[in-house]
Amino acid sequence: MLCLSLSDNRKKDKMTMSNMRSSLLAPCLKFFFCLPLFFFCLVQFQPQVADASPPPRGFADLVEKHGPNVVNIYSTQVVKSQQLPYNYYFDQGDLPELFKHFFDIPQQQKALPEQKRSSLGSGVIISADGYIVTNNHVVEDADTINVKLANYEEHQAVIIGRDPKTDLALIKIDPGHPLVFAKFGNSDDLRVGDWVIAIGNPFGFEQTVTAGIVSGKGRSLGDGPYQNFIQTDASINPGNSGGPLFNMQGEMMGINTAIYSKTGGNIGLGFAIPANMAKSVIDQLKGTGKVTRGMLGVMIQPVTHELAEQFGLTRPIGALVGQVVEGGPADNAGIGPGDIILRYRGKEISQMSMLPALVAQTPVGERVPVTIFQNNREKEVRVVITELPEKGNGKRSRPREENFTTEMGLSLRPMDQETARSLKLREDRGLIITGVEPGSNAGVAGLRKNDIILEAGLSAKSKPMNTLDDFRDLVHKAIKKKKNILLRVRSGQQLRFVLLKVG
Repeated sequence: MLCLSLSDNRKKDKMTMSNMRSSLLAPCLKFFFCLPLFFFCLVQFQPQVADASPPPRGFADLVEKHGPNVVNIYSTQVVKSQQLPYNYYFDQGDLPELFKHFFDIPQQQKALPEQKRSSLGSGVIISADGYIVTNNHVVEDADTINVKLANYEEHQAVIIGRDPKTDLALIKIDPGHPLVFAKFGNSDDLRVGDWVIAIGNPFGFEQTVTAGIVSGKGRSLGDGPYQNFIQTDASINPGNSGGPLFNMQGEMMGINTAIYSKTGGNIGLGFAIPANMAKSVIDQLKGTGKVTRGMLGVMIQPVTHELAEQFGLTRPIGALVGQVVEGGPADNAGIGPGDIILRYRGKEISQMSMLPALVAQTPVGERVPVTIFQNNREKEVRVVITELPEKGNGKRSRPREENFTTEMGLSLRPMDQETARSLKLREDRGLIITGVEPGSNAGVAGLRKNDIILEAGLSAKSKPMNTLDDFRDLVHKAIKKKKNILLRVRSGQQLRFVLLKVG
């Protein structure tokens, strides 16, 4: 019985081991069978980055197709030579010969010939019948304008119209045969990082091609109200002015116009006028020879981090309205000082410099949607754009001495009728700044002598400053609560907001 029992147990152990081996072998076989399939699916179905694209293999096809659109421009200006200074003091014929030799004066002063001053630039053909876009500074004051095509034909051009404010000009040649031409693209579609190429005439080297990427958008160099440049690291040098900036689809995205350089050569900071702005200006120059711009009727300033926090914005975007033209488009639509313009025609105003360019391109009479930040909430209003008139500049007279100095390095006195008349102001309210201590909080904030503080407060809700006691009490309250003071200031004929820091 014992032997039989041992034999049965051994059989059971063998069967158990066999079953265990089978149960372990099946998953292993499945794992090794599925492993290649897993790696195949991993490779085939891994997520793809939609925006990623490899660098282009070359630009030759693009250049071959659109290079003939680009022309070289040689403008000439006749400059009258000035005579030597001593001709204005005496007649050489009356001088003794001894004096002429003693003073090394020429025996006979001949009239110097007229001199010709030449400038080089680029341009781009935009129509088959010979219309060409270039920069205003390339053809400004030119007596003759010669255009050389890519096939070495030369033609004399005439100016159809110029716009110094955007540095654009439209000229025309009569080629006698149809020309290939470039087409404007939608520069709003251009993204930072996109590939672009520039074609032009730098330093007289014709049909020079450079490539790079879009380095930035909405750039301003600070010397014009309608600057909204495309920044690129494609090499742009003197002579590239007026040439096109193409994208990889051969669409003209901009007109190369400026470089930023301390040496005069390229350092990777080139700037182009966006195609959308250029097309608007060129269409008007072609139709009427002049440019009519839209007006919103506001004076604006940038929104800094401090101002954004003071007004209740989560990030520093938009254009802060410091002054509104009475009876103007913005005033009629309910936009007032202290409002922040966030979007114009649905486009976000990420930088203040974007707004003037967008408004200028808007047709006069169009009713556009404008989103503002007012009383801590967003609000959309409709503004009917009017024509921008020419404006003059007023002069300010020197005010009298101060009689109150704040802890912020600021000297003030109340306004009066005499001072208002001397400054050509219609009202005599507020506190006029009669001195600013260098390096003080007031100086760092950008306050200047003769600025007028109209309103002030510890938040976006401010109150008029009519007396020195009003401002003194507010300063003491700000110091006690450790809060900054938001000022509404008149500088000349403009109104702006200034954040005066405490401490």
